[in-house]
Amino acid sequence: MTTLVDRAIAVLRSNHDTLAALVSTLSEEQLKGRSGAAEWTVADALSHLGSGAEINRKPIAIAAGEQVDAEDNQAIWDRWNALPPVDQAAEFVKHDAAYVDTVEALDAEQRELRVDLGFMPEPVPLLVALGMRVSEVANHGWDVRVGVDPSATVDAASAELLIELLQGPLAFLLGFSGKADQVEQEVRLAIPGGGIKIADAVTVTDTFDEPTATFEGPAEAVARLLTGRLGADHAAGVTVTGNVTLDDLRKVFPGY
Repeated sequence: MTTLVDRAIAVLRSNHDTLAALVSTLSEEQLKGRSGAAEWTVADALSHLGSGAEINRKPIAIAAGEQVDAEDNQAIWDRWNALPPVDQAAEFVKHDAAYVDTVEALDAEQRELRVDLGFMPEPVPLLVALGMRVSEVANHGWDVRVGVDPSATVDAASAELLIELLQGPLAFLLGFSGKADQVEQEVRLAIPGGGIKIADAVTVTDTFDEPTATFEGPAEAVARLLTGRLGADHAAGVTVTGNVTLDDLRKVFPGY
């Protein structure tokens, strides 16, 4: 039986392989070009993903019994920020591979571990740690790819998994990323396979009754909407009808 943990690990492997193959083709000029994140170059986005892989591998490795040298996160970020773009790209491939190799090697018992991420009130299930990494890689991976190819999308497996995780294990993230006060009335938005409710808070659900609005578009566009990546330049084929507009939704989900 394939679990959510198994699916998350498979998605992380797929994203790594896709990005690593792309990175091997990029020129220094492309690495210095703008990514999908307005204030970052392609190399900046890869550096963010690479430092994140280095930092986030450690608590999982520790939970699995590996001896890991401690290093302050700020020191890691400073080291990455000091690298030239070509080295940021190469180091991303190295450290992201190490992260994926680590989680792929976890046996069935270890996949039930709880992980101390350091910034959460208590250790979290491995699925939460993996899900947060999936969100980082899928979205910032899109930032990298759209910097090279304006027609880039989030792959379907990543998008579907992220939407499912936001219905449960990662629902708490919507408390930070969703700005429910940006609409004046309750919105029950039908999306592929479920819905988004915007009331006192933002929630994602797999079942939905009596929608007030409808989002027409693929799941990957929903995933990008939820993280502020469905701007006018990247919303071809998406329509929203009902008591909310796509521009309204962009205000609810300004992104990160």
